Formats: sequence, C-alpha cells, structure tokens
Amino acid sequence: MARYALIIEYDGTGFEGWQSQPGGNTVQDTVATALTTCLREPASITGSGRTDAGVHATHQVAHFDSSVELDCVKTFRSMNGLLPDTICVRSVSKVSENFHARYDAIKRTYRYRITMIPTALDRNYRLWVRRKISIDAMNEAASQLLGVFDFSAFCKVQSETVNRICNIDSAVWVFEGDGCWYFEISGDRFLHGMVRAIVGTLFEVGTGKREISSISSILDSGDRRLAGPAAPARGLTLFRVLYPDGSLPYSG
Repeated sequence: MARYALIIEYDGTGFEGWQSQPGGNTVQDTVATALTTCLREPASITGSGRTDAGVHATHQVAHFDSSVELDCVKTFRSMNGLLPDTICVRSVSKVSENFHARYDAIKRTYRYRITMIPTALDRNYRLWVRRKISIDAMNEAASQLLGVFDFSAFCKVQSETVNRICNIDSAVWVFEGDGCWYFEISGDRFLHGMVRAIVGTLFEVGTGKREISSISSILDSGDRRLAGPAAPARGLTLFRVLYPDGSLPYSG
C-alpha cells in the first residue's frame, strides 16, 4: 500500500461540515466518493480535523492509501474533474506510509473574516458586523488566549473530547482594507466549536457588553455558559495546517 496526501480547498456553504455522517452531505464523503471513482477501488480519507457546517477551508489536509502507485499529476487532474465546483484538490503528494494528516499536524491556523460594510459577493465568507465594534479592545482581550490552557469554556457542551488543553501561540485581528478585518488564531489543536465561541465572545468585548479582562476568568471557569454565543459559521475558514519539515512535500 502507498500513502498519499491531498490539500483540499472547499466552500462549506452547502455542506453539513467536513466529517462523514450517515445520510449527510459532507465534504469528506464527497471527496471519498470522487477518489473511489478515480482509483477504481473503495477509498477512504482521513482529514487533519473537522470543520462545522458552513465553515470553509483553503488548506484542509487529508491522507489516503492506494493499492497501486499513482501518478500524482493524473490523480490531481482526475479528482478536480470529478469534484463539484465547491471543492478542489490543490495538490496530491506521495508521503511516508506513517504519515497521518491529523496526528502529525503541529499547527493549525483559522481565520474569521468580518466586514463593517454590507457585501453581496462575500456574504457567505465574511460576516457583516452591523454594530460599532472596537478592534483594539478585541485585540487586547485576544492576547489573554495566548499560552497553554484548558479551553473547556470555549468548547461545545456535547463534545466528547476528554483532553481540552490547547496551546495557542497567535491570536490577532488584522486590517485588510475597505472596512474588512480578519481574526487569525493559530495553535497546536482546536476543540469542537472553539474558534467560533472565541470570536463570539470577542464580539461582546468589542461592543462593550463584557470587560476586556473577562477572557481570563472565562478560561479559568471552564464553563461554556460564561462565554459568548458562537459566531456564525460563514465567516470561518481553516486557513493552514503545518507539519514537521519534509513530511508533506507540498505545503501550498
């Protein structure tokens, strides 16, 4: 068996998330179906992590095994010919048989995009913030997320994840121009619903609904009820997944 890695980009608007589920229209199932047709044998893929319904990705990484050696260029072309317009494969690379898209990842980066100006073309990829909001206050609050913490307070209540310790090394709002900003957060791992819960809580800081210093106390509490509501899915994108040098030939 030979192992290969895909870098996948997708518009999550019409999907019920990344992860396969019975009867669900998911990105993972759609890619696996195309891959099965391409390989002419049953295929399954393992992603670097899951994204919720409506969340996008520019750099989802997934691996799969093939019983035969593949021509990566031909597989790349074939996959993109089989997939819907809302999903594309950015690269196909042969990797070590021990490579694991999820467990080998050392850093994941998400971006949440907002606009202060109404938009029609970007409505599925950027949240229109209708109230006056302080980016400075949100950045000051976001700095309290840096470090190694138990992020239970920002995890979906029904999550079955036992280990909720994450190491966040970057969390900052960045100005893009024309009234547009994005929040970029990077860490070794993220919990179910974590980024959207963080963004929703920062929105409350930015609008003056809660104190800047509240982020630390929310983290200490471990209580999801003390954090803000999850921000809408459409603004969130899995932006990049990093691996140790050399383990993924093409990083995108």
